[in-house]
Amino acid sequence: MRTEPHAVGVNPDYAFDLDILTELTEESGVPGYEDAIREIVERELDDATDEVHTDAMGNVVGTVGDGDYSVVIAAHMDEIGFMVRHVTDDGFLRLDALGGWDPRVLRAQRVRIHTDNGDLRGVIGSTTPHTQDDDEAEPTVENVHVDLGLDGETANERVTPGDLVTMEQTTESLGEHITGKALDDRVCVFAMLEAARRLDDPDVTVHFAATVQEEVGIRGAQALGVDLDPDLAVALDVTVANDVPGFDEAEHVTELGAGTAIKLKDSSVITTPKVHRRLQDLAADRGIDHQREILPAGGTDTAGFQNTNGATPVGALSIPTRYLHTVTESAHHADIEATISLLTAFLETETGTHNYTL
Repeated sequence: MRTEPHAVGVNPDYAFDLDILTELTEESGVPGYEDAIREIVERELDDATDEVHTDAMGNVVGTVGDGDYSVVIAAHMDEIGFMVRHVTDDGFLRLDALGGWDPRVLRAQRVRIHTDNGDLRGVIGSTTPHTQDDDEAEPTVENVHVDLGLDGETANERVTPGDLVTMEQTTESLGEHITGKALDDRVCVFAMLEAARRLDDPDVTVHFAATVQEEVGIRGAQALGVDLDPDLAVALDVTVANDVPGFDEAEHVTELGAGTAIKLKDSSVITTPKVHRRLQDLAADRGIDHQREILPAGGTDTAGFQNTNGATPVGALSIPTRYLHTVTESAHHADIEATISLLTAFLETETGTHNYTL
């Protein structure tokens, strides 16, 4: 069953639902274990699309329309996190990374350990400056430890190697920004869901795909590229916004508040020129704020669809985000709305007759 779009906004200028965005970002779901996020996405897609299904990897696909030409819109559900690799006799946890962490941001953080018998809270320890040596080793994922506040025997009874660990943080509005953990890529999952709600009777078949295991190698999108074999694919992800002190303008990649970012390249993909040009022309025609994205390093689900089942035209929209892969990732309300608006306009005007071949 289809329903009307949400009308609850973080700002009267934007018609999106902060409660759903908060629910998505605060919930936990590391690569391969996206179960809790999948439930939210299935619930929302059930309201916004005609049919919803999942696959053996855990990808969720909501489909609307019945045209011969098919388009996939993809955003990944997983967030970077950890798996417990060892519990010491003294009750401290040692971790194995799931995704790309900068170890510098780990010290003195609160975490949540997800066990078969419920969640536990812990802190990643950091030695006091009063006792640090000048030559103390830089932190690595392998040498950080989680303190549960439990003795060794109890910790070993309650935690098992293989249990999952995620960062603990609330999602907040901060001026014109939204900040919290896992905006990568839940803010784009949210944008995709909102576009699904706004889209009405498309001329083509649209598959809204929430993918898994992007943070460990774009694995879910690669599987869907084969299973869905779309005629066109557009992926959504966050991108670097280094528009903060300490970086010159050439290092910004994108800037918060300047609009949705239309990707030209990253280290995994060069988007199809005819696709990104149509996105740019459409944004200009509709008065939607936008900027070009040229990302020196990093990959997205876009690459998972480009050639996994033969050549497929691909495009990508990105939401500029500061402080990526930390618990204070920050995006601008206006850029979120611009991404939703451009994606919706792109799907409303996709007839299946555009020639994207080169």
